[in-house]
Amino acid sequence: MKKIFKFISMIFKGIWKLITFIRLALANIFFLLSIALIYFVYFYSTPTQPTVQQQSALVLNLSGPIVEQSRYMNPVDSFTGSIFGQDLPKENVLFDIVETIRYAKDDDNITGIVLALRELPETNLTKLRYIAKALNEFKASGKPIYAVGDFYNQSQYYLASYATKIFMSPDGGVMLKGYSAYSLFYKTFLEKLDVNTHVFRVGTYKSAIEPFIRDDMSDEAKQSASRWLGQLWGAYVDDVANNRQISADTLNPSMDSFLEDLKSVDGNIADLAKKLGLVDQLSTRQQVRLELADVFGSDGEDSYNALGYYEYQTTMLPEMDTAESDVAVVVASGAIMDGRQPRGTVGGDTTASLLRQARNDDKVKAVVLRVDSPGGSAFASEVIRNEIDAIRATGKPVVVSMSSLAASGGYWISMGADQIVAQPTTLTGSIGIFSVITTFEKGLNNLGVYTDGVGTSPFSGLGVTTGLSDGAKDAFQMGIENGYHRFISLVSDNRGIELAEVDKVAQGRVWTGQDALQFGLVDKMGDFDDAISIAAELAELENYNIYWVEEPLSPTQQFIQEFMNQVKVSIGLDIQSLVPSSLQPVTQQLVQDSQLLDSFNDPQGRYAFCLNCQVQ
Repeated sequence: MKKIFKFISMIFKGIWKLITFIRLALANIFFLLSIALIYFVYFYSTPTQPTVQQQSALVLNLSGPIVEQSRYMNPVDSFTGSIFGQDLPKENVLFDIVETIRYAKDDDNITGIVLALRELPETNLTKLRYIAKALNEFKASGKPIYAVGDFYNQSQYYLASYATKIFMSPDGGVMLKGYSAYSLFYKTFLEKLDVNTHVFRVGTYKSAIEPFIRDDMSDEAKQSASRWLGQLWGAYVDDVANNRQISADTLNPSMDSFLEDLKSVDGNIADLAKKLGLVDQLSTRQQVRLELADVFGSDGEDSYNALGYYEYQTTMLPEMDTAESDVAVVVASGAIMDGRQPRGTVGGDTTASLLRQARNDDKVKAVVLRVDSPGGSAFASEVIRNEIDAIRATGKPVVVSMSSLAASGGYWISMGADQIVAQPTTLTGSIGIFSVITTFEKGLNNLGVYTDGVGTSPFSGLGVTTGLSDGAKDAFQMGIENGYHRFISLVSDNRGIELAEVDKVAQGRVWTGQDALQFGLVDKMGDFDDAISIAAELAELENYNIYWVEEPLSPTQQFIQEFMNQVKVSIGLDIQSLVPSSLQPVTQQLVQDSQLLDSFNDPQGRYAFCLNCQVQ
């Protein structure tokens, strides 16, 4: 009887397993079919191209930072960010902004631009100048530009100064604080933690490692920073003063004169901005909307006919390839790291692969390398430079377009180009090299933890728990000196400058593009448009397409990225809100410094990095 029941039980178990298998199989098939359907609808449906229905103002309501290249949004990062109430911010690609403004210039349905920049964070002047160039082209077409805002930060006001008219709230203000370069210094902090910091460097001005070995900025670093900060602020003041037709002194008051002017308007900073000519009219939001309705027409809802920047982009028709030849553009934006790296950093292998792709593409006749980097791994920088040499060996010209920053390793990857084009406000140079090694033997010993053992060579026992011997320190320093000599020798060979002359302008010192031109470190002053034109001229091209060489996303990655961009889910706790606003700048600096350490992955521990190039 037991055998019969056991047999029947086995039959039912088998039937149940079969049912479970069929159920799971059907569920999986249904799931896969759903994904396939979504994919087909998303990528292969042909929705009607949106159009601008009536004449309207283009509202340039930029939200989020301005970047050289958008980063691929990791779905896991997006999900965890949403859990903590921190949706990843929008990134506005610089070239997309300029292209949109230029497209609007020739669009008959766009009758003007309204700059509504309240969500735009502080941005480097070099990027702002490129946008300003497009705004000037727009105004030259005869279309007006208006700026509206409550409070203008420094970057917002720079772009607003190009407007035909600037509106500001009667309770608002213009916040101009100038440029500065401040860092946190950790020497005493590390000593209290009993952490030993071993620094190896070459270069009087190579101050990237100063936060780890000092409690303040060295005189040499202050001298260098003061020069380029002064030039950047001078460029900002000149541009704004010229746009507003006011004296440069108005934007550069002493504290005494500022207090005197503020006293004359009873401490009202909005009235002061109006009195000094920084803005044209103090108006409430309701008053601004009514006035703009007179210019652009009323939408019937107490406002004016307008179309936002992001909505307008969906109406833009893509440019068609009309030529047989391409000028390829490869973007190198972020810290330079060894190996393959995601967007937002410059992976040595990743960037070299993109350059190799351009080299092997017969349609590509010239290459523009767009550099916006403080440097990083010396080894990865050399991997990229070697690929540039390989492109030039095929007869294809290479032009470097320097953005805000092309310093240290950023200059290393640039120096081998046929032509280097920089802006006067570009920060470059910082030709030097260093290594930082932290060990914890002292702190461990104080806790009663010791390291002991035997090894087969003088280097066997070296590590974070044992420290460095005097001989090892000497070896590291000689390696760094060799790396520095190689750096300046490459500059000498590639730029045709005597080695002794290179050493004079090297030593880790930072220069603006304007100074770099005088020293022969760059060839011409110009922006991205100029770099493209020079590349086409060197390749003897009259008609060409601009081809952006980027790592393609898989269809799944592309779907997820677009889905995450459109669907925002925010639940849970916003960690940032727990930090008092007065402490947030400090916490942000700590996060940036920790991220910097994460980017140090050079296999030899040698870095060409400009830490003090971060402008505030």
